[in-house]
Amino acid sequence: MKALAALLLVLGACPLYCATNVYIGVNSGIETSQTRVALSQFLPERADSREDLDIAENFRDIIRADLFYSRYFDIQEDALTTANLDTGKQSLAFWKALAPNLITGKARDSGGVWTFSPRLYDLNSGRPVMEKFYRGEKRALRRAAHMFSDDITQRLAGRPGIAHSKLVFSNNATGRKELYMVDYDGENLTKLTSDNSINLLPRWSKDGFRIYYTTYRWGNPDMFEIDLKAGKIRPFTTFQGLNIPGGVSPNGMTMVMTLSRGDDPGIYALDIVTKKLKALMKGFGVSSSPTWSPDGKEVAFVSDRAGNPQIFVLNLATGKTRRLTRMNWCDSPSWSASGQWLVFAGRETRKEKLNIFVMDVTGSQIRRLSVKAGDNEDPSWSPDGRFIAFTSTRRGRKELFVMDADGSAPHPLTDLKGSTFTPNWSP
Repeated sequence: MKALAALLLVLGACPLYCATNVYIGVNSGIETSQTRVALSQFLPERADSREDLDIAENFRDIIRADLFYSRYFDIQEDALTTANLDTGKQSLAFWKALAPNLITGKARDSGGVWTFSPRLYDLNSGRPVMEKFYRGEKRALRRAAHMFSDDITQRLAGRPGIAHSKLVFSNNATGRKELYMVDYDGENLTKLTSDNSINLLPRWSKDGFRIYYTTYRWGNPDMFEIDLKAGKIRPFTTFQGLNIPGGVSPNGMTMVMTLSRGDDPGIYALDIVTKKLKALMKGFGVSSSPTWSPDGKEVAFVSDRAGNPQIFVLNLATGKTRRLTRMNWCDSPSWSASGQWLVFAGRETRKEKLNIFVMDVTGSQIRRLSVKAGDNEDPSWSPDGRFIAFTSTRRGRKELFVMDADGSAPHPLTDLKGSTFTPNWSP
């Protein structure tokens, strides 16, 4: 199998006006309706402070972009209206004619630390229904803005937002495969490792504070752990042979992984605390790329038991497996948050390049998402199941791309040099 070879925020909230829900599915990828929301200009805490104004505009720009990208909202704004300057009855009446809700904000730049106080108004009552207060260093500004955007998305659209999410991936711009992390919108690119080795196949913990990955730092393909809160990297499993993370279970207690242990690579369950191992299958050929179902009852994986690598699903309660694909080559399945879909890389015939496909959990519906656009591999779902990250050679070198779940609107996420491998989207 290809995967084997490559081997500080204060918050407050209150009840809120409920707005129109939106549904976006794999079938069409197009929202059936959008929620109108007004967005005023954000104001400086000190009227005569250019620094305050700059940081207020920065917050607004990020939130505006987040809400547009979500596609749940029809944003109403007017840069020239005097209604931007206060939230009195006359100003609220102006915005009410445009939308049922209004987002406002004030910010202050105190040098090394900023404060940001956004509000969401229900314009039917004319009262603020959600108020937040954020304080932090410059490096945390974008995260605060993203978190507020996700709060807006959850409350107005009734669905979780992904503006807080990140992607981790491997890239060889330095001449070695090192791990990098980037915000969902391509900003805040951060280099995580400097091992001067081969690091790849990163996977997130369920709380999003740790990353597990395979590294040849000590010669053997071991699994290491990055503790993002502590800023430390440590070995996690160092069994002889392959140590490849597949993913952490929904309850956060068990890692499903690929181990060779001197034999053909197989699928194992590892207790994250005790490090106790359990083989999930025996005599199933070379098996790899395991991924948990959202309910934790099944594991999808790739096996060459049928000849060429195909995707199977293991029921953990019964131990029974079922085959989902009958293609020339399949690799790197990733289970959607809804539990209804698996995305994977594959090709239908030997002459084709690798493409991204999505299929239902019965294997009866399979849809190609990429067509005649180089090699496309390593798909990973966004936490809301509406977008897919993947690598593509459509512009020459292998780059990190994101597209809608129906295959539309593919776009490169970063301009990092070198080739990119095995991205994984955070929870």
